[in-house]
Amino acid sequence: MSQKRRTFLGTLGAASAAAFARRDVFAFAPVDSLKGRTYDVAVIGAGVFGAWTAWHLRQAGRTVLLVDKYGPASARASSGGESRAIRLSYGPDEIYTRLAHRSLGQWRALFAKVSRPELFQQTGVLWLAKGDLPSPRASLATLKRLGLPHEHLQEDDLRRRYPQMVVPDGGWAILEPESGALLARRAVHAVVADAVASGVDYATADVRPPQGGSRLSELLTASGEVVRAGAYVFACGPWLGQVTPRALEGRIFPTRQQIFFFGVPAGDRRFAPPALPTWIDFDQEIYGMPDLEGRGFKASDDSHGDPFDPDRGERLVTAEATAKVRALLARRFPALKDAPIVETRVCQYENTSNGDFVVDRHPGFDNVWLAGGGSGHGFKHGPAVGEFAKERVLKGDAPEPRFALAGKEKAQKRAVH
Repeated sequence: MSQKRRTFLGTLGAASAAAFARRDVFAFAPVDSLKGRTYDVAVIGAGVFGAWTAWHLRQAGRTVLLVDKYGPASARASSGGESRAIRLSYGPDEIYTRLAHRSLGQWRALFAKVSRPELFQQTGVLWLAKGDLPSPRASLATLKRLGLPHEHLQEDDLRRRYPQMVVPDGGWAILEPESGALLARRAVHAVVADAVASGVDYATADVRPPQGGSRLSELLTASGEVVRAGAYVFACGPWLGQVTPRALEGRIFPTRQQIFFFGVPAGDRRFAPPALPTWIDFDQEIYGMPDLEGRGFKASDDSHGDPFDPDRGERLVTAEATAKVRALLARRFPALKDAPIVETRVCQYENTSNGDFVVDRHPGFDNVWLAGGGSGHGFKHGPAVGEFAKERVLKGDAPEPRFALAGKEKAQKRAVH
């Protein structure tokens, strides 16, 4: 710790200093060397899918190595950034509603365990719709059928409850009161830290694509170290097509996604929870979050952006994207139409051809598994995907058909929202 930081913490008092130090820092020191180490399972990629897979495997009693080339939830990762929505509405895709509901319980249980309940912000999620669009109607039916908490808000309800938002004629919404936002980067760090505390080894290393056939005995890193394990899980996010080219090259599509945070008027609580929930404008393919922790009102275009290189791509927003989001604010939240941009981010989705995840065995190795294809909606599902991947590794049985590699094509046609 620097002298300047140490001095600053000293002025806070012991209790406050501990809270400050705990806010962003989780302990997961990397192992010094992999030499002479062999594991039951090595998980490559410490984003949300990989971190939770390692966590679940350790809970099942396996020795586990978790590896990432930049670090857990790094600035280049799809799991990086400050916040991600967690919502249950998925139109006709009940499988994702069930996974999201299961994941929410696991997220909250972990945050309670590590004394960080603030990593889930129960803002509620408002799914905005208009007319008789089939997907929102199907979401409403699924939530009713599964008995999950929700409200069906009509046009007048919305205008009365959210006067800071323009509701078009024929507008209506689904409100999920128990959903909200996950503080993404810190949430992944919490998973990794708890996994390490329970016995998982973490290493920072750039793993090369697997070589050979039938059964993988080891992996090499760019620095020449050797990773040895009985089984391997590749959960590399936007790098999955590069690191496992024999299985997924041309079937993982990283796209450039641009995020904006707008400064809210001074003293104005209309754009912070509980006055405003996390929101999704289904018809416009745009979503956002209220002002969390004073970082600003978040808004982003959910439609797929241009192809993007997660290693070398520059992360600066464009004038075109800025204009598009500002136009949305002018329509939906007119009090923010001239709000200053206080922060921007460029991240990436790693899309499959249709938006379904990949959790399946590698076609060339009987002890290698793939877990990825978050497709812009995967973060919330990390606990359930990790649990599902753990089951496949330990049981070796067939995957869920929606997550099978065989269903992933080399041309995009988005079907999951």
